[in-house]
Amino acid sequence: MAVSRPGPAGFAGGSGPGAVTLQPNPITLMAKYKLEYIWLDGYTPLANLRSKTQIKEFAAFPKLAELPAWGFDGSSTRQAEGKSSDIVLKPVAVFHDSTRKNGVLVMCETYLHTGAAHPSNSRATIPDDPDTWFGFEQEYFFYKDGAPLGFPPGGFPEPQGPYYTGVGYKNVGSVAREIVEQHIDICLDAGINIEGINAEVAKGQWEFQIFGKGSKSAADQMWVARYIMARLCEKYGIDVEWRCKPIRGPFDAPLDWNGSGMHSNFSTKHMREVGGKAYFEKLMAAFAKHMDEHIAVYGPENHLRLTGLHETQSIDKFSYGVADRGASIRVPHSFVNNGYKGYLEDRRPNSAADPYLVAGRILKTVQSVPTT
Repeated sequence: MAVSRPGPAGFAGGSGPGAVTLQPNPITLMAKYKLEYIWLDGYTPLANLRSKTQIKEFAAFPKLAELPAWGFDGSSTRQAEGKSSDIVLKPVAVFHDSTRKNGVLVMCETYLHTGAAHPSNSRATIPDDPDTWFGFEQEYFFYKDGAPLGFPPGGFPEPQGPYYTGVGYKNVGSVAREIVEQHIDICLDAGINIEGINAEVAKGQWEFQIFGKGSKSAADQMWVARYIMARLCEKYGIDVEWRCKPIRGPFDAPLDWNGSGMHSNFSTKHMREVGGKAYFEKLMAAFAKHMDEHIAVYGPENHLRLTGLHETQSIDKFSYGVADRGASIRVPHSFVNNGYKGYLEDRRPNSAADPYLVAGRILKTVQSVPTT
């Protein structure tokens, strides 16, 4: 009997009836991925986004469970003292980063070496429910050389009016739309549920909207969308101003320019499927009862924004109204027409608020209202 002579690399060299066929050994090709670990620092009253990169090999885009814990020097981020500065980064959400080859965005919580959540770790403190849906409307200003983009040096542009959803160079300039369009694409590539954008009421002011199911997932997406925007603006020499009322006169004198909010739309399964006027009224009573607790986490300097002007209710009052953008909570016509079922909009959170704390506080108040 003739036996075929093996060919190169272990493959069979013949095809006769007595030939021995050898299969190649499977080889797992590993690619190097750039993991950008993102977290919130310990600055108050407004935490900053921080990030750093490590390179790891994976056979495919890494799943959350495959990502290792990491660490950083907390003494440089107001999260530890120098004598014991190691803070642990625990991955909690993962997104594609289409701006880098094999790029990965990793949202993290911060922990002490003891295993306890760091005091600045707001995500670890909030309730969660995947059947509670959130839609955040994130307003912000583009800033260049210490002023909103499009403001003339040392002065002001034409009054508000033409800028909201504006079109044309006079209204939106030549750079802002390029940035927001790129932001849409990067967020969509990442798997973030960005649902829209528009130019806002003030010159240089814009908005994007993020939808998520569950307080933690929705807020993860919002924080990473903020990160993407801030990083994108670096190459343009532009900053993102998240503060709610950056345009102010001497001694914080009010000026006729809108502030920035993070209006928060929310619904639970009960609100969407059962609802009813009696439940709605109990829900509004609970929001009124916990007004101070909500304001406490709805962002710094909110007294400058919630004045009763510029589509806001005063910070020391609670109100709700159908299609009323001057109320604390706006009730959509669709909600009432559908038998008091659907979503509501809390208009009080400001643009610099921590979406973890906002979503958590809303859910906590909703959960305090019996559904039976």
